[in-house]
Amino acid sequence: MDLTHVRLDVRGSPPADGHRILEDASLAADLFERLVENIALVVQGNNEAIRLAVACLVAGGHLLVEDVPGVGKTSLGKALSASVSCQHRRIQFTSDLLPADVTGVNVFDVAKASFAFRPGPIFANIVLGDEINRTPPKTQSALLEAMEERQVTVDGTTYRLPDPFMVIATQNPLEHEGTFPLPVSQLDRFLLRIQIGYPDAEVEAAMLETHGVSEPLEVLQPVATPEDVIALAGRARGIHTSPLIQRYIVQIANATRAHPAVALGMSPRAALALQRAARARAVLEGRDFVSPDDVKAMAPSVIGHRLELRAAGGRSPGPLAAVLGEILRQVPVPDLPAPQRPAPHR
Repeated sequence: MDLTHVRLDVRGSPPADGHRILEDASLAADLFERLVENIALVVQGNNEAIRLAVACLVAGGHLLVEDVPGVGKTSLGKALSASVSCQHRRIQFTSDLLPADVTGVNVFDVAKASFAFRPGPIFANIVLGDEINRTPPKTQSALLEAMEERQVTVDGTTYRLPDPFMVIATQNPLEHEGTFPLPVSQLDRFLLRIQIGYPDAEVEAAMLETHGVSEPLEVLQPVATPEDVIALAGRARGIHTSPLIQRYIVQIANATRAHPAVALGMSPRAALALQRAARARAVLEGRDFVSPDDVKAMAPSVIGHRLELRAAGGRSPGPLAAVLGEILRQVPVPDLPAPQRPAPHR
C-alpha cells in the first residue's frame, strides 16, 4: 500500500499562490506573521517561542518544546497544527505505548486472506507527540526514520509520509518522575528546542480573562494551506547564504568542539541545521539573504540540545545557555559588505 498520494483532510482556507510566495519576500513575511498572530490568540505572552516554532515549520524541521507542566507546551503544538489547514494527529506518549501504535501495523484481512497495512498516527502533516519522554527509548526510536527520512518501514515495506511533515514533541524536565531521557540520536532529529516559560503577571491576568470565557483553540481558524507551507519552505531553501556566513557557522561549530566545558560539540549536521534555521528567520524578516543576526538569534535553539557538558552539567538548559553565550561572544562576527546582493532566486 503506497501512502504517498493519500488525500489529506484540508479545511477551508484561501487558495495558496506558491509562485508568488517564492518570488515575493514581503508576501512570504506577511504569511509568516499571520501564522504567528494566529497562534498568539491561543498562546499569549510569548511571541518569541511562537516565532521560533513557525520558523521551524518553514525550515522543514521538527520542534522539541521542553518545560514544566502547565505553561502551554501542548497548546503551542495544537495551535500551530490548527493554523495550517492540513491533516494533524496527536500521540499521547505513555510508558506502555508500542512502536506499532505510532507507525502502524499490518492487519490480517480475513475476506481477502492477506495482510493490509493500517497506518498509524505518524501519517499526518503535523504530528504532536505529547510528553515524548514518558515513553521508553524503544518507542521513541519509532520516530527516528520518520523524522530523518520522511518515511516509515513496517515489515520490510516502506511508506512515504505526506509533505509537508513536522513532528512537534513536548517533554517535561528529566528530573520529573516517570521520564526517560531522549537518546542523542533522537535529540539530533529536532531542528529546534525551545522553552515556553512563565508569563508575566499582566499577561497571566489577561489569560485568565480570555480562557475563562471560552477556549480560543476551539474556534481557531487556519490561515495557511499545505501548499503555503511548502512554498515558504522552498523560499527558505533559496535564501542566499554568503561564504562569510557559512564560515561563521563553521567557526561556531569548531568553538563548541574546542570549548573546555563541552564534552560533545556540534556535528556537521548541527551546522547544516543552523544554516536552515537562519534561512527561515531571514524569510520572517522579509530578506533574501542570511545575516549574522539570523545565525546568532537561532543558535541557542538549534545548538543547545545538541551539546553535552562535562561533569554534572549534562544537557541542562541553564548551564548550556551560559556556555553557548560565551562561545557566541568569542567567535568574531563577519563584516558583510553593504548592501549585500543575494544571488538570483532559482
